[in-house]
Amino acid sequence: MNTFLKPVDRIINTSNSGSFLLLFATVMALIAANSPWGYLYHDLLKSEVTFGFVEKGFELTEPFYLWINDGLMAIFFFHVGLEIKREILDGELSSIRKASLPVIAALGGVLVPIIIYINSISNPDLVRGWGVPMATDIAFSLGILQLFGKKVPIGLKVFLTAFAIVDDLAAVIVIAVFYATDIQLTLVLYAGIILAFMVFLGLKKYFSKFIFFPLSVVVWILFLKSGIHPTIAGVLLALTIPATRRTTLDMFFENIKASLQSFVKEKEHVRSHQILKIEQVHAAVDIRIASEKINSPLQKIEHDLRPWIVFFIMPVFAFANAGVTLTSSTVVDFGLVLPIAIALIGGKFIGITLASWLAVKLKIAYLPKGVNFKYIIGVAFLGGLGFTMSLFIANLAFLDPVLLSSAKIGVILGSFVSGILGYVILRILISKKKSITVS
Repeated sequence: MNTFLKPVDRIINTSNSGSFLLLFATVMALIAANSPWGYLYHDLLKSEVTFGFVEKGFELTEPFYLWINDGLMAIFFFHVGLEIKREILDGELSSIRKASLPVIAALGGVLVPIIIYINSISNPDLVRGWGVPMATDIAFSLGILQLFGKKVPIGLKVFLTAFAIVDDLAAVIVIAVFYATDIQLTLVLYAGIILAFMVFLGLKKYFSKFIFFPLSVVVWILFLKSGIHPTIAGVLLALTIPATRRTTLDMFFENIKASLQSFVKEKEHVRSHQILKIEQVHAAVDIRIASEKINSPLQKIEHDLRPWIVFFIMPVFAFANAGVTLTSSTVVDFGLVLPIAIALIGGKFIGITLASWLAVKLKIAYLPKGVNFKYIIGVAFLGGLGFTMSLFIANLAFLDPVLLSSAKIGVILGSFVSGILGYVILRILISKKKSITVS
Protein backbone atom coordinates (compact mmCIF):
# COMPACT_ATOMS: atom_id res chain seq x y z
CA MET A 1 0.00 0.00 0.00
CA ASN A 2 1.15 3.52 -0.78
CA THR A 3 3.10 5.03 2.12
CA PHE A 4 0.80 8.01 2.63
CA LEU A 5 -2.23 5.70 2.93
CA LYS A 6 -0.77 3.63 5.78
CA PRO A 7 -1.94 6.00 8.58
CA VAL A 8 -5.44 5.95 7.07
CA ASP A 9 -5.33 2.16 6.88
CA ARG A 10 -4.39 1.94 10.56
CA ILE A 11 -7.27 4.25 11.50
CA ILE A 12 -9.70 2.15 9.45
CA ASN A 13 -8.59 -1.19 10.87
CA THR A 14 -8.57 0.07 14.47
CA SER A 15 -11.95 1.73 14.01
CA ASN A 16 -13.44 -1.57 12.86
CA SER A 17 -12.66 -3.20 16.22
CA GLY A 18 -13.36 -0.08 18.25
CA SER A 19 -16.79 0.46 16.72
CA PHE A 20 -18.02 -2.90 18.02
CA LEU A 21 -16.72 -2.08 21.50
CA LEU A 22 -18.36 1.36 21.28
CA LEU A 23 -21.65 -0.26 20.30
CA PHE A 24 -21.33 -2.76 23.15
CA ALA A 25 -20.70 0.06 25.67
CA THR A 26 -23.76 1.92 24.37
CA VAL A 27 -26.01 -1.12 24.70
CA MET A 28 -24.65 -1.82 28.19
CA ALA A 29 -25.34 1.79 29.21
CA LEU A 30 -28.95 1.55 28.02
CA ILE A 31 -29.42 -1.78 29.79
CA ALA A 32 -27.85 -0.48 33.02
CA ALA A 33 -29.95 2.70 33.00
CA ASN A 34 -33.19 0.81 32.41
CA SER A 35 -32.57 -2.15 34.72
CA PRO A 36 -34.00 -2.48 38.25
CA TRP A 37 -30.57 -1.32 39.44
CA GLY A 38 -30.54 1.76 37.22
CA TYR A 39 -30.27 4.01 40.29
CA LEU A 40 -26.81 2.52 40.98
CA TYR A 41 -25.70 3.47 37.47
CA HIS A 42 -26.83 7.09 37.91
CA ASP A 43 -25.51 7.30 41.48
CA LEU A 44 -22.09 6.15 40.27
CA LEU A 45 -21.95 8.83 37.60
CA LYS A 46 -23.05 11.54 40.04
CA SER A 47 -20.70 10.48 42.87
CA GLU A 48 -18.03 13.07 43.56
CA VAL A 49 -14.36 12.27 43.10
CA THR A 50 -11.55 14.45 44.46
CA PHE A 51 -8.04 14.76 43.12
CA GLY A 52 -5.33 16.99 44.56
CA PHE A 53 -3.68 17.79 47.87
CA VAL A 54 -6.42 18.48 50.40
CA GLU A 55 -4.00 19.29 53.24
CA LYS A 56 -2.29 21.94 51.07
CA GLY A 57 -5.53 23.53 50.01
CA PHE A 58 -5.43 22.44 46.36
CA GLU A 59 -8.08 20.03 45.25
CA LEU A 60 -10.46 19.40 42.34
CA THR A 61 -13.81 17.84 43.16
CA GLU A 62 -16.11 16.88 40.31
CA PRO A 63 -18.84 14.28 39.71
CA PHE A 64 -17.49 11.10 38.17
CA TYR A 65 -19.17 11.73 34.80
CA LEU A 66 -17.48 15.15 34.56
CA TRP A 67 -14.06 13.60 35.14
CA ILE A 68 -14.89 11.49 32.09
CA ASN A 69 -16.33 14.33 29.98
CA ASP A 70 -13.79 16.97 31.00
CA GLY A 71 -10.77 14.77 31.73
CA LEU A 72 -10.72 11.65 29.58
CA MET A 73 -12.30 13.51 26.68
CA ALA A 74 -9.52 16.10 26.84
CA ILE A 75 -7.18 13.22 25.95
CA PHE A 76 -9.58 12.23 23.15
CA PHE A 77 -9.50 15.79 21.79
CA PHE A 78 -5.72 15.82 22.14
CA HIS A 79 -5.64 12.80 19.86
CA VAL A 80 -8.04 14.53 17.45
CA GLY A 81 -5.62 17.47 17.37
CA LEU A 82 -2.72 15.16 16.55
CA GLU A 83 -4.70 13.61 13.68
CA ILE A 84 -5.65 17.02 12.29
CA LYS A 85 -2.06 18.27 12.44
CA ARG A 86 -0.71 15.13 10.76
CA GLU A 87 -3.30 15.24 7.99
CA ILE A 88 -2.54 18.92 7.31
CA LEU A 89 1.24 18.43 7.30
CA ASP A 90 1.49 15.17 5.37
CA GLY A 91 -1.87 13.58 4.67
CA GLU A 92 -5.17 13.97 2.89
CA LEU A 93 -5.37 17.65 3.85
CA SER A 94 -1.80 18.55 2.90
CA SER A 95 -2.59 20.00 -0.53
CA ILE A 96 -5.52 21.82 -2.13
CA ARG A 97 -6.06 19.00 -4.61
CA LYS A 98 -6.24 16.35 -1.89
CA ALA A 99 -8.19 18.40 0.62
CA SER A 100 -10.74 20.14 -1.60
CA LEU A 101 -13.35 17.35 -1.82
CA PRO A 102 -13.34 16.21 1.85
CA VAL A 103 -13.22 19.81 3.11
CA ILE A 104 -16.15 20.91 0.93
CA ALA A 105 -18.09 17.73 1.76
CA ALA A 106 -17.48 18.27 5.48
CA LEU A 107 -18.62 21.90 5.31
CA GLY A 108 -21.82 20.82 3.55
CA GLY A 109 -22.28 18.10 6.16
CA VAL A 110 -21.91 20.69 8.94
CA LEU A 111 -23.98 23.58 7.59
CA VAL A 112 -27.05 21.75 6.21
CA PRO A 113 -27.81 19.81 9.46
CA ILE A 114 -27.56 23.08 11.41
CA ILE A 115 -29.98 24.79 8.99
CA ILE A 116 -32.43 21.87 9.14
CA TYR A 117 -32.26 21.74 12.95
CA ILE A 118 -32.84 25.48 13.43
CA ASN A 119 -35.79 25.43 11.02
CA SER A 120 -37.30 22.32 12.64
CA ILE A 121 -37.53 23.50 16.25
CA SER A 122 -40.49 25.48 17.54
CA ASN A 123 -39.15 26.29 21.00
CA PRO A 124 -36.55 29.15 21.04
CA ASP A 125 -34.93 27.56 24.12
CA LEU A 126 -33.76 24.68 21.93
CA VAL A 127 -31.69 26.85 19.57
CA ARG A 128 -28.64 26.25 21.75
CA GLY A 129 -28.55 22.65 20.53
CA TRP A 130 -27.76 23.61 16.92
CA GLY A 131 -24.27 22.13 17.21
CA VAL A 132 -25.49 18.65 18.20
CA PRO A 133 -26.29 17.25 14.69
CA MET A 134 -23.21 18.63 12.93
CA ALA A 135 -20.75 15.90 13.99
CA THR A 136 -19.63 12.59 12.48
CA ASP A 137 -18.33 9.70 14.59
CA ILE A 138 -15.24 8.44 12.78
CA ALA A 139 -15.09 5.16 14.72
CA PHE A 140 -18.66 4.07 13.97
CA SER A 141 -18.74 5.30 10.35
CA LEU A 142 -15.41 3.74 9.41
CA GLY A 143 -16.27 0.60 11.34
CA ILE A 144 -19.38 0.07 9.20
CA LEU A 145 -17.48 0.81 5.99
CA GLN A 146 -14.80 -1.67 7.01
CA LEU A 147 -17.43 -4.43 7.21
CA PHE A 148 -17.27 -4.54 3.41
CA GLY A 149 -13.52 -5.13 3.45
CA LYS A 150 -11.86 -4.74 0.06
CA LYS A 151 -15.20 -4.65 -1.76
CA VAL A 152 -15.30 -0.86 -1.47
CA PRO A 153 -12.60 1.33 -3.09
CA ILE A 154 -9.78 2.48 -0.81
CA GLY A 155 -10.47 5.99 -2.12
CA LEU A 156 -13.90 5.90 -0.46
CA LYS A 157 -12.36 4.99 2.89
CA VAL A 158 -9.78 7.76 2.52
CA PHE A 159 -12.56 10.24 1.63
CA LEU A 160 -14.63 9.29 4.69
CA THR A 161 -11.59 9.47 6.97
CA ALA A 162 -10.58 12.89 5.65
CA PHE A 163 -14.01 14.53 5.82
CA ALA A 164 -14.63 13.06 9.30
CA ILE A 165 -11.38 14.66 10.52
CA VAL A 166 -12.39 18.02 8.99
CA ASP A 167 -15.77 17.53 10.67
CA ASP A 168 -13.99 17.05 14.01
CA LEU A 169 -12.05 20.28 13.44
CA ALA A 170 -15.31 22.15 12.81
CA ALA A 171 -16.79 20.68 16.01
CA VAL A 172 -13.74 21.76 17.99
CA ILE A 173 -14.08 25.34 16.71
CA VAL A 174 -17.80 25.39 17.52
CA ILE A 175 -17.20 24.12 21.07
CA ALA A 176 -14.45 26.69 21.67
CA VAL A 177 -16.34 29.68 20.25
CA PHE A 178 -20.02 29.02 20.99
CA TYR A 179 -20.11 26.81 24.09
CA ALA A 180 -17.73 28.76 26.33
CA THR A 181 -19.34 30.48 29.33
CA ASP A 182 -18.21 33.12 31.85
CA ILE A 183 -14.69 33.30 30.44
CA GLN A 184 -11.97 34.41 32.88
CA LEU A 185 -9.45 36.09 30.61
CA THR A 186 -6.67 36.14 33.22
CA LEU A 187 -6.60 32.33 33.39
CA VAL A 188 -6.79 32.12 29.59
CA LEU A 189 -3.79 34.47 29.41
CA TYR A 190 -1.78 32.28 31.80
CA ALA A 191 -2.63 29.21 29.71
CA GLY A 192 -1.69 31.12 26.55
CA ILE A 193 1.75 31.98 27.95
CA ILE A 194 2.45 28.33 28.75
CA LEU A 195 1.20 27.24 25.31
CA ALA A 196 3.39 29.88 23.66
CA PHE A 197 6.41 28.48 25.52
CA MET A 198 5.51 24.97 24.36
CA VAL A 199 5.11 26.21 20.78
CA PHE A 200 8.60 27.76 21.07
CA LEU A 201 10.03 24.41 22.19
CA GLY A 202 8.25 22.70 19.29
CA LEU A 203 9.66 25.15 16.76
CA LYS A 204 13.10 24.39 18.18
CA LYS A 205 12.30 20.69 17.54
CA TYR A 206 12.60 19.93 21.23
CA PHE A 207 10.27 17.58 23.03
CA SER A 208 10.49 16.06 26.50
CA LYS A 209 7.62 14.22 28.14
CA PHE A 210 8.94 15.34 31.52
CA ILE A 211 8.29 18.95 30.50
CA PHE A 212 5.28 18.48 28.23
CA PHE A 213 2.97 16.42 30.44
CA PRO A 214 3.26 18.47 33.68
CA LEU A 215 2.70 21.68 31.69
CA SER A 216 -0.26 20.02 29.93
CA VAL A 217 -1.93 19.31 33.28
CA VAL A 218 -1.48 22.97 34.29
CA VAL A 219 -2.96 24.18 30.99
CA TRP A 220 -5.89 21.76 31.37
CA ILE A 221 -6.65 23.04 34.90
CA LEU A 222 -6.45 26.67 33.73
CA PHE A 223 -8.91 25.95 30.92
CA LEU A 224 -11.18 24.04 33.32
CA LYS A 225 -11.37 27.08 35.62
CA SER A 226 -11.45 29.69 32.84
CA GLY A 227 -14.88 28.90 31.37
CA ILE A 228 -13.50 27.51 28.09
CA HIS A 229 -14.13 23.79 27.93
CA PRO A 230 -10.93 21.93 28.95
CA THR A 231 -11.12 19.62 25.94
CA ILE A 232 -10.06 22.61 23.80
CA ALA A 233 -6.81 22.57 25.78
CA GLY A 234 -6.25 19.05 24.43
CA VAL A 235 -6.45 20.24 20.83
CA LEU A 236 -4.17 23.23 21.41
CA LEU A 237 -1.62 21.11 23.23
CA ALA A 238 -1.57 18.67 20.30
CA LEU A 239 -0.62 21.50 17.95
CA THR A 240 2.55 22.16 20.00
CA ILE A 241 3.93 18.64 19.45
CA PRO A 242 6.87 18.64 16.99
CA ALA A 243 6.29 16.73 13.76
CA THR A 244 9.98 16.50 12.82
CA ARG A 245 12.27 13.49 13.11
CA ARG A 246 15.18 13.57 15.50
CA THR A 247 17.46 11.86 13.00
CA THR A 248 17.91 11.63 9.24
CA LEU A 249 16.94 8.59 7.21
CA ASP A 250 20.56 7.99 6.20
CA MET A 251 21.71 8.12 9.81
CA PHE A 252 18.90 5.72 10.77
CA PHE A 253 20.03 3.17 8.16
CA GLU A 254 23.67 3.47 9.26
CA ASN A 255 22.80 2.93 12.93
CA ILE A 256 20.56 -0.05 12.16
CA LYS A 257 23.17 -1.67 9.90
CA ALA A 258 25.92 -1.18 12.48
CA SER A 259 23.77 -2.66 15.24
CA LEU A 260 22.69 -5.63 13.14
CA GLN A 261 26.31 -6.56 12.49
CA SER A 262 26.50 -7.75 16.10
CA PHE A 263 23.79 -10.32 15.36
CA VAL A 264 25.18 -11.27 11.94
CA LYS A 265 28.63 -12.04 13.37
CA GLU A 266 27.22 -14.23 16.12
CA LYS A 267 24.06 -15.57 14.46
CA GLU A 268 24.85 -19.15 15.46
CA HIS A 269 25.09 -18.06 19.09
CA VAL A 270 21.70 -16.30 18.79
CA ARG A 271 20.12 -19.41 17.27
CA SER A 272 21.43 -21.82 19.89
CA HIS A 273 21.20 -19.68 23.07
CA GLN A 274 18.31 -17.98 24.83
CA ILE A 275 20.64 -15.43 26.43
CA LEU A 276 22.20 -12.79 24.16
CA LYS A 277 25.77 -11.64 24.50
CA ILE A 278 26.20 -8.25 26.13
CA GLU A 279 27.18 -6.71 22.76
CA GLN A 280 23.91 -7.94 21.25
CA VAL A 281 21.90 -6.57 24.16
CA HIS A 282 23.49 -3.17 23.55
CA ALA A 283 22.80 -3.51 19.81
CA ALA A 284 19.14 -4.28 20.45
CA VAL A 285 18.86 -1.18 22.65
CA ASP A 286 20.55 0.91 19.94
CA ILE A 287 18.03 -0.39 17.36
CA ARG A 288 15.14 0.56 19.66
CA ILE A 289 16.54 4.06 20.21
CA ALA A 290 17.15 4.54 16.48
CA SER A 291 13.59 3.40 15.74
CA GLU A 292 12.19 5.89 18.23
CA LYS A 293 14.21 8.74 16.72
CA ILE A 294 13.02 8.08 13.16
CA ASN A 295 9.45 8.59 14.37
CA SER A 296 8.45 12.19 15.05
CA PRO A 297 7.05 12.87 18.54
CA LEU A 298 3.69 13.62 16.91
CA GLN A 299 3.44 10.26 15.16
CA LYS A 300 4.78 8.30 18.11
CA ILE A 301 2.32 9.81 20.59
CA GLU A 302 -0.58 9.42 18.16
CA HIS A 303 0.32 5.78 17.54
CA ASP A 304 0.78 4.97 21.24
CA LEU A 305 -2.39 6.79 22.25
CA ARG A 306 -4.74 5.30 19.64
CA PRO A 307 -5.45 1.97 21.44
CA TRP A 308 -6.28 3.87 24.65
CA ILE A 309 -8.66 6.16 22.75
CA VAL A 310 -10.42 3.41 20.81
CA PHE A 311 -10.53 0.65 23.40
CA PHE A 312 -10.88 2.61 26.64
CA ILE A 313 -11.73 6.33 26.49
CA MET A 314 -14.46 6.21 23.83
CA PRO A 315 -16.25 3.16 25.29
CA VAL A 316 -16.09 4.67 28.81
CA PHE A 317 -17.52 7.93 27.45
CA ALA A 318 -20.29 6.03 25.66
CA PHE A 319 -21.14 4.05 28.81
CA ALA A 320 -21.29 7.24 30.89
CA ASN A 321 -23.35 9.28 28.41
CA ALA A 322 -25.62 6.93 26.46
CA GLY A 323 -27.53 5.60 29.46
CA VAL A 324 -30.93 7.20 28.91
CA THR A 325 -33.73 5.89 31.14
CA LEU A 326 -36.81 5.01 29.06
CA THR A 327 -39.91 4.16 31.10
CA SER A 328 -43.60 4.98 30.84
CA SER A 329 -43.00 7.92 33.18
CA THR A 330 -39.97 9.29 31.29
CA VAL A 331 -40.60 12.80 29.97
CA VAL A 332 -39.35 13.12 26.38
CA ASP A 333 -39.38 16.34 24.36
CA PHE A 334 -40.08 15.12 20.83
CA GLY A 335 -39.73 18.72 19.67
CA LEU A 336 -36.02 18.15 20.29
CA VAL A 337 -35.68 14.44 19.50
CA LEU A 338 -37.03 14.67 15.96
CA PRO A 339 -35.12 17.80 14.80
CA ILE A 340 -31.83 16.23 15.93
CA ALA A 341 -32.62 12.88 14.32
CA ILE A 342 -33.85 14.46 11.07
CA ALA A 343 -30.86 16.81 10.92
CA LEU A 344 -28.44 13.90 11.36
CA ILE A 345 -30.17 11.64 8.83
CA GLY A 346 -31.35 14.09 6.17
CA GLY A 347 -28.97 16.96 6.88
CA LYS A 348 -25.79 14.95 6.59
CA PHE A 349 -27.06 13.10 3.51
CA ILE A 350 -28.10 16.29 1.69
CA GLY A 351 -25.13 18.37 2.84
CA ILE A 352 -22.35 15.90 2.02
CA THR A 353 -23.89 14.69 -1.27
CA LEU A 354 -24.85 18.13 -2.58
CA ALA A 355 -21.56 19.77 -1.59
CA SER A 356 -19.55 16.93 -3.19
CA TRP A 357 -21.66 17.07 -6.39
CA LEU A 358 -21.25 20.84 -6.73
CA ALA A 359 -17.50 20.64 -6.06
CA VAL A 360 -17.02 18.03 -8.80
CA LYS A 361 -19.36 19.69 -11.31
CA LEU A 362 -17.62 23.04 -10.83
CA LYS A 363 -14.26 21.23 -11.18
CA ILE A 364 -13.12 22.48 -7.79
CA ALA A 365 -12.50 18.87 -6.72
CA TYR A 366 -12.35 15.37 -8.17
CA LEU A 367 -13.84 12.07 -7.09
CA PRO A 368 -11.33 9.52 -5.75
CA LYS A 369 -10.30 6.69 -8.07
CA GLY A 370 -12.98 4.00 -8.37
CA VAL A 371 -15.61 6.11 -6.55
CA ASN A 372 -18.88 7.34 -8.09
CA PHE A 373 -21.70 9.45 -6.67
CA LYS A 374 -23.72 6.40 -5.65
CA TYR A 375 -20.92 5.52 -3.24
CA ILE A 376 -20.87 9.12 -2.00
CA ILE A 377 -24.59 8.81 -1.16
CA GLY A 378 -23.91 5.73 0.99
CA VAL A 379 -21.02 7.41 2.78
CA ALA A 380 -23.09 10.58 3.23
CA PHE A 381 -25.60 8.59 5.27
CA LEU A 382 -22.73 7.13 7.33
CA GLY A 383 -21.78 10.75 8.03
CA GLY A 384 -25.04 10.98 10.00
CA LEU A 385 -23.50 8.73 12.67
CA GLY A 386 -22.88 11.62 15.05
CA PHE A 387 -22.72 9.66 18.30
CA THR A 388 -19.55 10.50 20.31
CA MET A 389 -19.10 14.16 19.35
CA SER A 390 -22.88 14.77 19.16
CA LEU A 391 -23.40 13.38 22.67
CA PHE A 392 -20.51 15.50 23.86
CA ILE A 393 -21.96 18.72 22.41
CA ALA A 394 -25.41 17.80 23.80
CA ASN A 395 -23.88 17.77 27.30
CA LEU A 396 -22.61 21.31 26.72
CA ALA A 397 -25.81 22.59 25.13
CA PHE A 398 -28.44 21.34 27.58
CA LEU A 399 -28.32 21.45 31.37
CA ASP A 400 -31.98 20.55 31.84
CA PRO A 401 -32.19 16.75 32.43
CA VAL A 402 -35.28 16.35 30.21
CA LEU A 403 -33.72 18.25 27.31
CA LEU A 404 -30.42 16.44 27.71
CA SER A 405 -32.10 13.02 27.72
CA SER A 406 -34.22 14.02 24.70
CA ALA A 407 -31.11 15.21 22.85
CA LYS A 408 -29.37 11.91 23.57
CA ILE A 409 -32.37 9.95 22.29
CA GLY A 410 -32.32 12.06 19.12
CA VAL A 411 -28.60 11.40 18.63
CA ILE A 412 -28.94 7.65 19.19
CA LEU A 413 -32.02 7.42 16.92
CA GLY A 414 -30.49 9.55 14.16
CA SER A 415 -27.16 7.74 14.30
CA PHE A 416 -28.83 4.31 14.26
CA VAL A 417 -31.03 5.08 11.23
CA SER A 418 -28.14 6.77 9.38
CA GLY A 419 -25.90 3.77 9.96
CA ILE A 420 -28.55 1.32 8.75
CA LEU A 421 -29.31 3.37 5.61
CA GLY A 422 -25.63 3.81 4.79
CA TYR A 423 -24.94 0.10 5.25
CA VAL A 424 -27.95 -0.98 3.12
CA ILE A 425 -27.13 1.41 0.27
CA LEU A 426 -23.48 0.33 0.13
CA ARG A 427 -24.51 -3.34 0.38
CA ILE A 428 -26.86 -2.91 -2.62
CA LEU A 429 -24.18 -1.11 -4.64
CA ILE A 430 -21.60 -3.80 -3.92
CA SER A 431 -24.09 -6.58 -4.78
CA LYS A 432 -24.93 -4.91 -8.12
CA LYS A 433 -21.26 -4.43 -8.89
CA LYS A 434 -20.60 -8.10 -8.14
CA SER A 435 -23.48 -9.30 -10.33
CA ILE A 436 -22.33 -7.11 -13.23
CA THR A 437 -18.78 -8.45 -12.90
CA VAL A 438 -20.00 -12.06 -12.88
CA SER A 439 -22.25 -11.60 -15.91
